[in-house]
Amino acid sequence: MFTRWDFKAVLEDGVIDIIQPDISHAGGIWETRKIAAMAEPYDVAVAPHCPLGPIALAASLQIDFCTPNAFIQEQSTNVAYYGDESNDMFRYLHGNPFPFEAGFVHRTDAAGLGVEVNEEAVRSAAVVGHRWRNPVFRLEDGCIAEW
Repeated sequence: MFTRWDFKAVLEDGVIDIIQPDISHAGGIWETRKIAAMAEPYDVAVAPHCPLGPIALAASLQIDFCTPNAFIQEQSTNVAYYGDESNDMFRYLHGNPFPFEAGFVHRTDAAGLGVEVNEEAVRSAAVVGHRWRNPVFRLEDGCIAEW
């Protein structure tokens, strides 16, 4: 589901307890905030879906910080998406802008979304290129964890 109209039906039917709009697909911060506000009178929690990286996470956190029914924030800071063991979601930023502490993240006082893109790192990576593929997560016995 991506739009307010998609979420409207399940909210009205009362068949859901938590919605997971993805800010990157639902139309940005404002549209995702509208979806979250629609869920609030139905006592439905919001857990923004966010597997796409630090800029999407920064935008999702803006929703969390102003949404009374925000429940939990998905994030990928400890997942090796890059085909190596670096787990470095922040490789294209100047530092880690999200001070996590005991499972919580503190709101930043930095301007905008609170992230500063390392443009030199982005340019260097563009020269090399990449063949990123969606990772397949497996359990200890080898079966696919996503299914």
